Amino acid sequence: MPSEQTVQLDRLTAFIREALTVLGLPPADAFTVAALMAEADLQGSDGHGVTRLPQYARRIKAGGFNVRPDIKVVRDHPGTALIDGDNGMGHLVMKRAAEMAIEKARNTGIAWVNSQFSNHAGPASLYASMPLAHDMIGLYFAVGNANHLPPWGGLDMLLSTNPVAAAVPAGKERAIVLDMATTVAAYGKVKTKALRGETMPEGWMIDRNGQPLTDPKRADEGMLLPLGGMEAGYKGYGLALIIGLLAGTLGGAAMGRDVIDFNRDDDSVTNTGQAIAVINVAAFGDVDVFKSSVDRLIGDLRNSSRMPGVDRIYVPGERSHETRERRRRDGIPIAPALMRGLDKLAAELGIACLIQEI
Repeated sequence: MPSEQTVQLDRLTAFIREALTVLGLPPADAFTVAALMAEADLQGSDGHGVTRLPQYARRIKAGGFNVRPDIKVVRDHPGTALIDGDNGMGHLVMKRAAEMAIEKARNTGIAWVNSQFSNHAGPASLYASMPLAHDMIGLYFAVGNANHLPPWGGLDMLLSTNPVAAAVPAGKERAIVLDMATTVAAYGKVKTKALRGETMPEGWMIDRNGQPLTDPKRADEGMLLPLGGMEAGYKGYGLALIIGLLAGTLGGAAMGRDVIDFNRDDDSVTNTGQAIAVINVAAFGDVDVFKSSVDRLIGDLRNSSRMPGVDRIYVPGERSHETRERRRRDGIPIAPALMRGLDKLAAELGIACLIQEI
């Protein structure tokens, strides 16, 4: 099989921005979305970065996205808000929501902003991490863009991966950043495996008879397993349900049977729901004292006794940081199948390919 090619962050961002501009997004919006998509690839969230561009292009062409949305506040209180994304790209909606929550938290200590009529916005950690620059804690919740999870013990797909992310500032240490689906694996990872021609580990998916499913190209025949797997999956199922209620139902967005599978449907309005909560550390005490306490805890975790064969204990966010540094230096890998799709899209849009032949 052909080997993966790599591309530098600046070139990847420029390619995505040019494609989105040709597709009709205003230049400033195209830059915002492109920067967030490329950041997803930089940190190793390969299922949420440029791999989504051909799909986004299809939706834009089919009218599934509003390329010039009027994102507006429909409910506003001192510590909360609900914004209507006007079916715009989720990156634009959630960046606006995060900025609003940060500003509210300056005054109220804690703020919560829900979105309705949004769309897929990439990895949850992008938005949970935005408050870090303001010495604030970020929490992010979302309803996934397709249902791949039945209720525990059932067969009907009524829930999605419904991700949650949290970002906690530290001092000399890197911030703690947790980003996880409520399923054993996010569906984006399944799609990435399919693009790379790889098989899935047992325990990610099962078929409708409860047998392991490891071929990602047959994913439509099965279901994702909730956190806890076959033994304690009721915990992941319950978590997916609660996150969906907070991110979707609370804000008047789609949940359960109302969720549109945007992998199959390019023109319907998804009414995707997301929520972001921001906690202002200064509202609870001295910021430097808090960050020093986080540093100390990180040190205790990292330096704690290890089981045989374990070389290092990680805290959430460290692996993504290492991936970010490596890819910034060596380039971002692009799978051959994805590159073919991007080259095809470039030809359709009349723009230069991501990587030019020498």
